[in-house]
Amino acid sequence: MTTATIDRPAPGGLSRLWNRQLDHYPDTGPRTTYLAITVLATIVLYYELYVQGAVSTKIIGELHFSFTQFVFVAVIGNAVGAFASLFAGLADRWGRANLVVAGVLITGLLILFGIPHAHNRTTYTVLLALVSLVEGIALVATPALIRDFSPQVGRGQAMGFWTLGPVLGSLVVTEVSSHTLSAHPDWRYQFYICGIAGLVVALIALVGLRELSPRLRDQLMVSMRDRALVEARAQGIDPERALQGHWRQMLRFDIVGSAFAVSVFLLLYYILVGFLVVYFATTFGYSEQKANSLANWYWITNAIALVIAGVLSDKVRVRKPFMVIGTLISMVGTILFALATTHPHTSYYSFVVYFILSSAGGGMAYVAWMAAFTETVEKHNPAATATGLAVWGWVLRLVVTAAFALLTVIVPATTALVDNGPRVQEIVAKYPTQVKVLQTVDPATLAALQANANNQSAQVKALTELSGLPATDVVRVVTLGAQLKAGAKLAPGDLAFLGTNGPKVQAAATSLQSVAQVPPADLAYLGAHGSKVAQAQKDNPKQWQHWWWICLAGQLVFLPFVFVLAGRWSPRRAREDELAHERLVEQELARLRGGDALSSGITRPAPDEPRTRTEPT
Repeated sequence: MTTATIDRPAPGGLSRLWNRQLDHYPDTGPRTTYLAITVLATIVLYYELYVQGAVSTKIIGELHFSFTQFVFVAVIGNAVGAFASLFAGLADRWGRANLVVAGVLITGLLILFGIPHAHNRTTYTVLLALVSLVEGIALVATPALIRDFSPQVGRGQAMGFWTLGPVLGSLVVTEVSSHTLSAHPDWRYQFYICGIAGLVVALIALVGLRELSPRLRDQLMVSMRDRALVEARAQGIDPERALQGHWRQMLRFDIVGSAFAVSVFLLLYYILVGFLVVYFATTFGYSEQKANSLANWYWITNAIALVIAGVLSDKVRVRKPFMVIGTLISMVGTILFALATTHPHTSYYSFVVYFILSSAGGGMAYVAWMAAFTETVEKHNPAATATGLAVWGWVLRLVVTAAFALLTVIVPATTALVDNGPRVQEIVAKYPTQVKVLQTVDPATLAALQANANNQSAQVKALTELSGLPATDVVRVVTLGAQLKAGAKLAPGDLAFLGTNGPKVQAAATSLQSVAQVPPADLAYLGAHGSKVAQAQKDNPKQWQHWWWICLAGQLVFLPFVFVLAGRWSPRRAREDELAHERLVEQELARLRGGDALSSGITRPAPDEPRTRTEPT
């Protein structure tokens, strides 16, 4: 049978570096290669996006960010990325592969040469916003490429590997940082490694990445059996006509509503990506290395769940049950994790169990959603795949932007602990006795002694608070001590009293005098921030628990939106749909062999007109 694709000379020489369109659907070997390069590009893009999270406390300290300012660096980046994702809807007109190649190349250069040389907060924020701008575009183009090279029957497995991108990107961050931070504590080292990896992958994508021509990718492909029909139809496809009204077709409830639902479902994931180190450092006292090591359990479990759930979803031909079951499992892990927040003695391996539950369920639900979402987009118009994914990327980043901004309101104690906690802890470690005095004695009493060291009333009150003795006993000890020092003879009862209580008052007096050893600047800092940090240490766990309950609510909101996506609940009904589609494909191929369809020209049905596949409701 003769296919109807337009045969153009294959680009040669340097032109291959930008002429990437394929006019024939590739065989399994090349197709697998293009999918692998796309997944690799996705991994490195997310690695670049998340690398700052591994060294966030170091960046905050060296560049003198407040925690709120640092959070708003992420807020700005996500807001910029949101509108960049919307702009990426043009990938349906411009192609996907060049956007990915350019995106990985530009971000690699920014990560390697730009951000490590940012010496102030403004420069750092601007450069990170530029990274987010480019990645917002590239990270919409990558799932579009995955969809193009994966028929619906294998879409779950393909999306399982694509969704490995965010997870393996996170895993690379924590793996590299947990094994290199002790030897290379400078936060810039993490960006150097990341930038080099980005440029290597950019080179691989530059040489090897290809994409389908618009005439091929603008069609619905249910299984590889459709390949001959898709190629035969390509001659009659008008890419410009196929994209008419594509934004209107994507701004539907099942597209926008589902994008919002999965965005709030992923709140837990995005907060862990950005602030896991900060959370465990301020709530449980974990080092950066220990926190990143714990995160490895989350990302590894998530990666395994994504692939397994994607394969199983393809095997049974349904997505929705995986979304529901995965969400319920994830909710169990989230509840246990939230409850542990206010239990400071929760063990490391208890968190491991909670992370495994949450990440396994989350991975199962998310990969099934990605497959179902792209199939829902195809139901409206397969030519507008990048447009639909742009809507998803836009909504996702807007939700994450709002969440990051809200975080500082829900968890204000973390701001005090990150901004002032390190110096307070340093002073406490250096002057433990003196700090204990400052914490014990009433501030008004200390102020009175600072104003007049000979203030006897303030002295007695301070010694009373430090020794734990009644004021009358302190006065008696001081009086008897002065008499004994002057050579007076004391009664046996007075000597016994002095022998019992004198050491306590003397120890209190020595401690009180030692406060003078603390530099005035440190005393002033403790006075300004010590009580605030102490209160924040008490409030921080409860505030974070409130935030985890919000993440749980997001997972609950996700569940009803499962029903609006395309796809069957029953594997039997889904298989019947597939068989019916195969019969229709065979009938149309038979007509093509007869020549009647080719002679009259084949056109793709207009958007939202009936297609060859029976669409499940």
